[in-house]
Amino acid sequence: MFAAWGRLVVRGRWVVLAAAVGLVALGVLWGSGVFGQLTGGGFDDPASESTRARDRAIAEIGVRDVDVIVLYSSPTATVGDPAFRDAVTATLAAVRGRPEVAEVTSWFDTQAPGLAATDGHATYALVRLVATEEDAKTDAFRALRPALLAPAPGIRTQLGGNMPFLVTANELTSQDLARAETLSLPVLLVLLVVIFGGLVAAAMPLLIGGLAILGALVAIRLLTWVTDVSIFSINVITLIGLGLAIDYALFVLGRFREELGAGHPVPVAIEHTMATAGRTVLVSGLTIALALASLLIFPQVFMRSIGYGGTFAVLVAMAAALTVLPALLAVLGTRVNALRIPLGRRRAGGSTGCGRALPAHTAADRAEPELRSTVDGAWARIARLVMRRPALFAVGVTAVLALLAAPFLGVRFGGFDERVLPEGEEPRVVADRIRTEFPGGTVGPIDVLVSGGGAAAAEQVSTAISALPHVTGVGLAASRDASTLLTVTYRGEPTSRAAQDLVRRIRALPEPAGSEILVGGRPAADLDLLASLGGRLPWMVTLMASATLILLFLAFGSVLLPVKAVLMNAISIGASFGVVVWVFQDGHLADLLAFTPTGFIEPSNPIIMLAALFGLATDYEVFLLSRVREAWDASGDNTASVATGLQRTGRIITAAALLLVVVVAGFATGGIQFIKLIGVGMIVAIVVDATLVRLLLVPATMRLMGRWNWWAPGPLGRLYRRYGLREGA
Repeated sequence: MFAAWGRLVVRGRWVVLAAAVGLVALGVLWGSGVFGQLTGGGFDDPASESTRARDRAIAEIGVRDVDVIVLYSSPTATVGDPAFRDAVTATLAAVRGRPEVAEVTSWFDTQAPGLAATDGHATYALVRLVATEEDAKTDAFRALRPALLAPAPGIRTQLGGNMPFLVTANELTSQDLARAETLSLPVLLVLLVVIFGGLVAAAMPLLIGGLAILGALVAIRLLTWVTDVSIFSINVITLIGLGLAIDYALFVLGRFREELGAGHPVPVAIEHTMATAGRTVLVSGLTIALALASLLIFPQVFMRSIGYGGTFAVLVAMAAALTVLPALLAVLGTRVNALRIPLGRRRAGGSTGCGRALPAHTAADRAEPELRSTVDGAWARIARLVMRRPALFAVGVTAVLALLAAPFLGVRFGGFDERVLPEGEEPRVVADRIRTEFPGGTVGPIDVLVSGGGAAAAEQVSTAISALPHVTGVGLAASRDASTLLTVTYRGEPTSRAAQDLVRRIRALPEPAGSEILVGGRPAADLDLLASLGGRLPWMVTLMASATLILLFLAFGSVLLPVKAVLMNAISIGASFGVVVWVFQDGHLADLLAFTPTGFIEPSNPIIMLAALFGLATDYEVFLLSRVREAWDASGDNTASVATGLQRTGRIITAAALLLVVVVAGFATGGIQFIKLIGVGMIVAIVVDATLVRLLLVPATMRLMGRWNWWAPGPLGRLYRRYGLREGA
């Protein structure tokens, strides 16, 4: 099947290349316009109590969330001074007349003590927008922003709250994305030239990467016609699309050069490449795509968007590596080695096909299949060294990985706040100043909607809440007919456990007769997010692991190897999670990495990492096992097969990991903390997986398992022989 696909691509190479050019044009001219169609939020569960509380408050009372906090301050004047008062009230009066604004609340209207700083030199106003949809709110805020600035000299205006935070986060994310691409692409090109030894071969992976990104952008724009998609999907498209496209191109191109080095003509080399490397790319791509698609089980638009972007990026990268790349190779032939860069002496042999020189094979090698049952080289020697003492290496490496993973046992989850932004960004400064300079000190009050029962029910609920621990005040936000909205302030951060415990206690209060209590606000939304993600996480893991087990069985005909692969993935990902907790929760290396530790981890971050890293770890596993299985089929010698597989893939897996680290490193240097967290976590996982796991732990465990590596009971064995995705088929 795969060899026939290679022949088909060779015959239709010009058609394939013409279609690729058309996709590039479509992506540049139309797909790139997707940025204007993406949403900026989507972090809430539509079915959660906090979301229902917000929607019911709008419907029953007409009260909307506070969208913008406008902080006015002066180092000399106080809020009661006429110059300060007149300038701010005139500004707010003009803002009230704007069509974007539903309501403005200020100290000058209410004399509420919480709206004036304790030293009297600052006050803040609460602005609610007419729009209810996030995209419309974003547009309204951008249009309103200049009007919020007090023009008087000596009065400083700073904007905080939900919409400034989201807009700032999106802007910084776009800047991080552009910087990551600017930093990584030149380094990638240099490394690819070093790996392949020539400019033409080095350009192939970058071409496939660009095609993967543009194709995914087209798919995402089509998807925006039927559902909301978050702007953060673009980050994962760039990261996964570029990284995996380079991986797949590296593997296919390396195998093609190996086939040419074995003396095969170009069409035969492409057939053999598709029958081996092409099959491996297909298995890897499907596995990673299914792992990322498991994110679609979550109701949050943000999580589903990461799943959409990652899945499309992987599928397009896989399709490009299986169609466009072999078509290019069919046209270029041996000219793929053109424009060589002299980087040292040509090596005599033992290459994996992705080194600086084509592998030299003896006549005996060419007479036999491309696979020899035994090979020599540095990677094979490492494998044999490990397999001489497999139990020692297995236990030792597992102990090291367990030590790295240990901090994850103390993980604490919480919602993100303004501290994910770099110091000095206005939304963060506003939040910090309100916490330290104002009575009540919170920018995330708890909203309690008492629906039905009228004033008596609201008074009963207010009295009960006031008696709860950590409550500093209960205020009447608004009321209409029989419904009342209460605002609860408290000690501590909105993301603290104390705030979440307070939400639980309020929800546990008895409801007055004829009324219903719904609790919303930021602490409630964070608590609901944890519950929503935690409830669906087991299903995600089950789907991801099941898909991996099935695909790896069809690829290798073994029952035990897929189970081992899932366990290896869990070990390497666990080590990454431990490092992330040690760094970002506990605050180690905070100065070096330039972030503010919050004492907790936002829960969606490790879930996104789990999906991406599980797929990437499986990618390397498939690369290695495909060559081991190829050697096993040729020799039937387990030890020699493992050594051969590692020798054939050691350089290519190391090169792929290095290139992917370069791609991810651009994100690790970003300004947004959760983007930085994902970048650092992925780098750790990639390095651990490509070294400790693939180089040491996998050979050790395969040596211990022996012939059981390839065991399958009778019915499953027959299923594999009939439907398996075998090498050379």
